[in-house]
Amino acid sequence: MDNLIYSLNATVPVFLVILLGYALRQTGILNENFVTVTNNLNFKVTLPIYLFCDMAGSDLRQEFQPKLILFCAAVTTVMVFGLWFLARRLLNAKSIVGSFLQGSYRSILAILGAVFIANIYGNTGPISQVILGCVPFFNLYAILLLTIEGPGHGFQKGDGGRLVKKLLTNPLLVGILAGAAVSALRLPIPFILNKALTSVGSIASPQALLCIGAGFEGRKAVAKLKPTLTIAFIKLMALPGIFLPIAAAMGFRDQTLASLLIMLGAPTTATSYVMAKSMGADEVLTSSAIVVTTLLSAFTITFWIFLFRQLEYL
Repeated sequence: MDNLIYSLNATVPVFLVILLGYALRQTGILNENFVTVTNNLNFKVTLPIYLFCDMAGSDLRQEFQPKLILFCAAVTTVMVFGLWFLARRLLNAKSIVGSFLQGSYRSILAILGAVFIANIYGNTGPISQVILGCVPFFNLYAILLLTIEGPGHGFQKGDGGRLVKKLLTNPLLVGILAGAAVSALRLPIPFILNKALTSVGSIASPQALLCIGAGFEGRKAVAKLKPTLTIAFIKLMALPGIFLPIAAAMGFRDQTLASLLIMLGAPTTATSYVMAKSMGADEVLTSSAIVVTTLLSAFTITFWIFLFRQLEYL
């Protein structure tokens, strides 16, 4: 029961903010213009600043756990390109490949991880190392696949330069790289500036969740129920089922294994909706994936915690 309560505490607030956005849209307080403008603001300003602050606040020169960081990076790379390979061959509607992939592998780790692990163990433990090992790759690969798979962005011969330019000028990647440079060089950020940046970055997640709710189109989502449920199965069951036993076999235990569980089995992050909407991908499928994985994750995460506690790995 405690595990269920922990999971509900982590996921229900996310769903309630989405529900609030939906209710505000139905009552006319929010409209389509709000969704469009706010998504543009999130993509170009608040999310890049959030990612900058997140990276700049990490001590990239501290004592690493190289085994854990490399494991996270390797798992992220394998699952992204493995899913990409399968999606290109198995999905009939090629227009949904980018959104399908984002929904299947990107988790809400950076937002949920520290809170969830602290709830269970009393401190955040190695969650920062897990974030460092996967979140930059989460975002980098999302930019790459949405650039290639997005409508009108198909990769053709001779398009390498255009692709590189799109990647390097993407606001999210700029935020990540700038934050990493500040951290690696240990450049001081004046308190006033840091406070202002943190305040702006902190609104990215609630704004994204409100937009998901306000922009959620139930009838269109029902039409994409099959790929949505497939995403939920991959995100919440298949990926943890494949990679958590490997992690356990490699000796990861307790807080570290729990952190990997959140990396692999947490619901799809709201930032994927902002990217899908801004880069011409299927935002309906993305928002549906976020809603469904958020609803189901309280129970699937509880299942994985119960299973690995029974096996005495947690």
